[in-house]
Amino acid sequence: MSGTPTDLVVISLEAWDDVWRRNQHLVARLLRDRPGQRVLFVEPPADPLHSLSRRRRPRLGRGLRPGPDLPGVGQDARLWLHEPTKPLPRRVDPRADDRLAASVLRAARRLGMTDPLLWVNDPSGARMLRTTTWPALYDVTDDWAAAHRDAAEADRVRQDEELLLGRCEQVTVCSTGLVRTKGPARRDAGRPDVVLVTNAVDVERYLAPAARPADLPAGPVALYVGTVHPDRFDTDVAVATARRLTGTATLVLVGPVVDLTTARLDALREAGVVMLGPRPFDQVPAYLQHAAVLLVPHVVDPFTDSLDPIKLYEYRVVGRPVVATAVAGFRELATGRSGGAPLVVAAAPDFPAAVADLVASHRATSPDPTVPTWDDQARLMAGTLDLLRPAARR
Repeated sequence: MSGTPTDLVVISLEAWDDVWRRNQHLVARLLRDRPGQRVLFVEPPADPLHSLSRRRRPRLGRGLRPGPDLPGVGQDARLWLHEPTKPLPRRVDPRADDRLAASVLRAARRLGMTDPLLWVNDPSGARMLRTTTWPALYDVTDDWAAAHRDAAEADRVRQDEELLLGRCEQVTVCSTGLVRTKGPARRDAGRPDVVLVTNAVDVERYLAPAARPADLPAGPVALYVGTVHPDRFDTDVAVATARRLTGTATLVLVGPVVDLTTARLDALREAGVVMLGPRPFDQVPAYLQHAAVLLVPHVVDPFTDSLDPIKLYEYRVVGRPVVATAVAGFRELATGRSGGAPLVVAAAPDFPAAVADLVASHRATSPDPTVPTWDDQARLMAGTLDLLRPAARR
């Protein structure tokens, strides 16, 4: 990657943990390929009162701390993590966002980052545009304006997005759906058009044969890898599929389970669904390689139509049969597909039968090594960040 290394502050939608997502893949490569680069990775704030309301143990944010060892980078004090604390909800504390912004500014100053570039992934990071003059990039990975939220939250997201789309020097998006929905606002504001930087996969790691994980149930497995969240995961479809597979295969979920009601969790368990929880990113290929069928039981709505699921690339590269609802990415892939592993796009009522048919057919693996790689996409993102540098010198 070209360009002079510059301090970078990333406002992330997710914490830096073992379940790697887009931000971690891209940032890790930026640090690997630019030895002088430093990154302050700002995680979502700890929210003790919200944790109490969900009957989880409350805790304060972990603050500023060194990041972990990274492949090809190690731990050389160039990646720093910062988890602030949100003491009170916005409806009680109108200055909650200002306090979070001040916490980020203090962390950056402690690191000597006086004039960094800003990479915003979480729309609430718009607070940083209100309190700094840092040249900014907005990386849009979800259309939160289309998500189901209460009126106050929806209005806050709308205002944050208007600010980000109107004022950021550059905007990247992960899907063609987001090109359609976010591009017009950029053009109307007279700003540079959005840049498409899709998600990707580590092809070599996913193609390397791995042993069957010991915690996979015996027999054929229908597998979903990803976050189980009501915004995108259709629990009714999963329950119906698990019941249809009774006696022939087991439906297994690998990934964080977030914000499901007790009733929905009970329904999944009663149907025989095995929820293994999250697994480190370097263990995921083994689960995918040993599945009989890979699943995408997603809700189909305007929010999920904005997504570019990382599993689209992971599933493709291992070449196992796939059954998906008609969600973006899988829908288009099925339309233009000729050869390769079976990919069935099914409406919710037909989903369980489609999975059962593919489990019974015992299709062979047909890996696809032609999918985009994270190295490719990191170069695209780095080039877009480089466009901020003239703004940083003004």
